[in-house]
Amino acid sequence: MIKKVSKVPAGRERLSQVLQHAGDIVRIEDAEKALQLQRLDASKLLARWAGQGWLRRVGAGAYAPVPLDSLQSEQVLGDPWVLIPVLFAPAYVGGRTAAEYWDLTEQIFRDIVVYTARATRAKTQVRHGTIFTLKQCAESQQFGTKIIWREKTRVHVSDVHRTIIDMLADPSVGGGIQHVEDCFGQYLKRPDADWKLLLSYATRLDNGAVFKRLGFLAERKNLPATVLDECRKALTKGNVKLDPSMQCPRLVTRWRLFVPDTWARGRNDR
Repeated sequence: MIKKVSKVPAGRERLSQVLQHAGDIVRIEDAEKALQLQRLDASKLLARWAGQGWLRRVGAGAYAPVPLDSLQSEQVLGDPWVLIPVLFAPAYVGGRTAAEYWDLTEQIFRDIVVYTARATRAKTQVRHGTIFTLKQCAESQQFGTKIIWREKTRVHVSDVHRTIIDMLADPSVGGGIQHVEDCFGQYLKRPDADWKLLLSYATRLDNGAVFKRLGFLAERKNLPATVLDECRKALTKGNVKLDPSMQCPRLVTRWRLFVPDTWARGRNDR
């Protein structure tokens, strides 16, 4: 009887076992379980495969499999969103990136905006060919998110309501106030637009600037007085800019908001 011999090298066969067990990102525990190894041995094995070019390290104890046609490329993942839980969790995708996801805009941005509870020195990081723009957000404030699947990876993304609130809290993450207003206009056309939920999120976020910008934009969109009244009730003391990145010389006193000349309306906006 002739014994059938596998033509697959032992190392490649072991790697295949690990990849089958893992998702888009290979972790030490995946190698532990797939190959019945001790953690230290599994860690050394993954590091060796990374040194040989079969894997690429993307975080502490985490690796991305490298396709054969991408060995010389920095871009090793078809969907860079799968890196987010490894690099930044607890975290969620938000701002202009979430606005793209929820079809609030047709603009395409080069970066991915991530709200993370991890301490980060650099607000912008380039990882494996992808630009990540990071915004600090305590885990306790990471509410109003949805879990979505990107390939085999669970990723949190702000729901459409939290996306609007986050962009009002910081227009820079929304691509500037003009783009934020455009997204707000698209939000109002959606069947799931929910004023009570928006106001609830704004209250929970506890950022006074949100109500000032929200009330101002709601007034520009001629929304009902009841909505404007709710925003006025929540106004905090002090004045803020409509967009901190812009020259805002005109004060709209009823919203305690400094705005650019082109955004002001008549004598009352002084």
